[in-house]
Amino acid sequence: MTTARQAGLVACVTCGRVDRRGAEECARCGDTLPHQSRRSLQTVWAWLFAGIVIYIPANTYPMLRTSTLLDKSESTIIGGAIELLHYGSYGVAFIVFFASIVIPIGKFIAIGYLALSLRRARPDRVHQRHLLYEVVEFIGRWSMIDVFVVAILSALVQLGSVATINPGIAAVSFLLSVAFTMLAAQSFDPKLIWDADEEPQ
Repeated sequence: MTTARQAGLVACVTCGRVDRRGAEECARCGDTLPHQSRRSLQTVWAWLFAGIVIYIPANTYPMLRTSTLLDKSESTIIGGAIELLHYGSYGVAFIVFFASIVIPIGKFIAIGYLALSLRRARPDRVHQRHLLYEVVEFIGRWSMIDVFVVAILSALVQLGSVATINPGIAAVSFLLSVAFTMLAAQSFDPKLIWDADEEPQ
């Protein structure tokens, strides 16, 4: 079966008209035609690397600062999950650990794998790689659950000099890390997976 790429055709993402590859604008609507290029992978790697770098302070600096009349305490992401375990909140501790540790690291690995897989095409795994890409895009928004918890606690627990809860610097770092990985996933063009498998090995 001959594909559009093999036939030298490119489709307009706005109106769907098919033109010859090399055309700059769509002959029907005048919109700029897409030009798939592996240069887009440079953007993917840049956002991914930025997300990994900013994820380090998100786990080393305090995510939450709690102040009471008798004590002041700071907790990191992992420290907060451990404290929840000590209080018997196993379900909440699992959700925090899964959303703040497992999902971000899994996204780093998945996006890196998708970008590297373009160098060694495996036609038998095209569907699996597209499915992995869809999963990465879907779970991206759920990585923000830890930031949501901090924001809700900061808004609710403000009792003046009795007790206050404020977000730490790690909250900002974690938010940026999630945003950068989401941009990395959005910058990845899934059509490159098909193109890589069509190229002669």
